[in-house]
Parts: sequence; C-alpha cells; structure tokens
Amino acid sequence: MTLAGGVRREDAAAGPPAAAAAAPPDRELAERVAAGGDGGAFHLLYGRHTPALYATAVRLTREASDAEDAVHDVWVRAVDALPRFEWRSSLRTWLTGILLNRLRELDRQARDVRALDEASLADASLGDEPTPLPGGVDPLDLEAAIAALPPGYRRVLVLHDLEGFTHEDIAGLLDIDPGTSKSQLARARRRLRLALAPDR
Repeated sequence: MTLAGGVRREDAAAGPPAAAAAAPPDRELAERVAAGGDGGAFHLLYGRHTPALYATAVRLTREASDAEDAVHDVWVRAVDALPRFEWRSSLRTWLTGILLNRLRELDRQARDVRALDEASLADASLGDEPTPLPGGVDPLDLEAAIAALPPGYRRVLVLHDLEGFTHEDIAGLLDIDPGTSKSQLARARRRLRLALAPDR
C-alpha cells in the first residue's frame, strides 16, 4: 500500500536506515520525499521527528493508541502537503502544528459524541413526571456524574438503566458480550454511588 506522496506503507513501518547519523538536513530530505516519494529520505525524517511527535501526542491524549493514530495521521497529511510547505518554520514546528490540528479534530469528535450522550440523557429525563432520586440527589449532579463516567460504562448505563435495553440487546448494539455489559453496568453504578455519596 502506498501513502500519499508515493511512500510505501512498508517503507514507513521499517524505520530509518542505520546511516541516520550522517543524514542530510530536513529540507533536503523533505524535497526528496516531495519530488518522488523517496522511501529512504522518508525513513530519515520519520525517525528524526516521530519520537517527539509521539511524546507530545501521548502527553495531550493520555492514550498510547490515540497518540499512535494521531502521529500516523500527521505523517500521512505531511507527506501529502510537503510540496506546498513553504519553510517559514522548521519542519518539526510544522509537523507539530499538523499534530495539534489533528488532536483538535479528535477532541471535537469526542465532544460531539459526548453531546449526543448528554442529549440522550436529557431526552430520557423528559417524562411526564420526574422520577424521584434516592436520598435527595440533585438531577444535575446525577447528570454530571453520568457524564464523567468512562465512555464504555456510560453507554451501557444509559442503554440499560435509562433506555431499558437488556444486556443481550446491549451486547448486540455495542458488539460486546452480555457478561461485559453486566460488569460495565455494575462498575458504572458503583462509580455513580461514590460520586453521589453525601459525605463527599
């Protein structure tokens, strides 16, 4: 498979060659990649800049897999955009800008998912009469506690306790085992009890 700019995915995964110590400057390597998809030049750039990009992505996402995906997306976009790069900044600065833009996109996507989850909660609470909550729990506190749950726990809790789906239904919807649905629901409820405990 070939990435944008003619660099093969296998070449990108193989890493930089041993001669990286005497490598040419970024600009020369980038021009070679932009001109014809020079795999060796790409390896050198990849090996030179990926560790810093990855470290930044991990610090910002707090998830290794999200960081890896973001850095991969950076290189795909960068190889495609290299012919248009004007060298007003260093290559590292430019790559980091692409990374930050990609992380912002991922944050927006995550916020959209959270907004949908919150809309589902709001719709679920629009019954004719509000259901009283035990121990005088404020509905806003409950909604905030549900929103703070990890996504998997939150999905199962909303589907089971608010939408009325069975564990078998949830398993089919989320492509998980019914046992996983049950354990995530139990953990979600435990976290809610802790979050809403009056002595907090």
